[in-house]
Amino acid sequence: MRILLLGEYSNVHATLAEGLRALGHEVTVASNGDFWKNYPRDIDLARKEGKLGGIALMAKIYALLPTWRNYDVVQLINPMFVELKAERIFPIYRYLRKHNKKMVLCAMGMDYYWVHESTYNKPMRYSDFNIGDQVRTEPHVIKDQQDWLGTPKEQLNKLIAEDCDAIVSGLYDDHICYQPYFSQKLTYIPLPIKMPSDEQTTLVQNESTSLSTTPTSFTKQDHTKLKVFIGISKGRSAYKGTDIMLKAAEDLLRKYPDKMELMKAEGVPFAEYQHMMDGSDAILDQLYSYTPSMNPLLAMSKGIICIGGGEPENYEIINEHELRPIINVQPTYESVYNELEQLILNPSRIPMLKKQSIEYVKRHHDYLKVAKQYEQVYR
Repeated sequence: MRILLLGEYSNVHATLAEGLRALGHEVTVASNGDFWKNYPRDIDLARKEGKLGGIALMAKIYALLPTWRNYDVVQLINPMFVELKAERIFPIYRYLRKHNKKMVLCAMGMDYYWVHESTYNKPMRYSDFNIGDQVRTEPHVIKDQQDWLGTPKEQLNKLIAEDCDAIVSGLYDDHICYQPYFSQKLTYIPLPIKMPSDEQTTLVQNESTSLSTTPTSFTKQDHTKLKVFIGISKGRSAYKGTDIMLKAAEDLLRKYPDKMELMKAEGVPFAEYQHMMDGSDAILDQLYSYTPSMNPLLAMSKGIICIGGGEPENYEIINEHELRPIINVQPTYESVYNELEQLILNPSRIPMLKKQSIEYVKRHHDYLKVAKQYEQVYR
């Protein structure tokens, strides 16, 4: 099949493209690289700053449109799949719809259904927009609501969701928000991760001989510090909850300077982020999510323990009844502090959790397995 992947979210399309190409498909990725993260793509759609940047990008897209025809599948990472105002995207979508066979929308990240459901119907106990029955009132939450509710972005999202041939969700959190409206065309597919080479994971795998939940001996690292990693997105720290997670980690670092190290990556390109992550024991990420996203999954594939979103619903949607590698936290400072402190004080848990993390990603997120699931949707 000829497949066009438009837009990027945390390396989903770039990784999926590798899997689809390995299955013999012709794949083109056109995106802005997800801003400063600079993920790989075949066609660069990055926008320069200012009004002139928008005009230049629109001119570039209109010049490219004749080449974006006759694809078997065009997949959009989000309704806002290019860096233009929603009003400018309507005619681009209609052109793509008219001149290609199938249109697929990804339910990933910020969009109308995610904002609306989390604000009003609250299908989850907590999210980026609610804690229990209470709607969050932080400035970034209000901004996102104003951005997506009762705006052209809402209209665009509704048009594409109703018109497209299929919708693919990548997180439980997104799936549950689209399900009431599009159960017939909605498919959940785990996020794609390219596993590290066998050599990179052999050491981690050998540290523990069992995937069971019984802690194993902690021999090699008895006297070393727990290396904790946290990635901080530019301007999105409060949205992701990394502000709370960072404070808990810094407080514990002061309490246990001889038992813990803390590494921070702030607003760095993906290649540098990956390099900084290597060698860590644990990653703090996604305080308000039920499910690990791309960065914690990448970390888990390297044998790094995720402290973040690992609610029972996350395991249920992928039918995982054995592995429990994620240290699940509630969206509070106290929960993060307590769970991280328990890991610092009980290092015998680490080898088993590391090994389970690798096995979890292999079972459910390997990019070739995921590409085959997308292939089924496309067919």
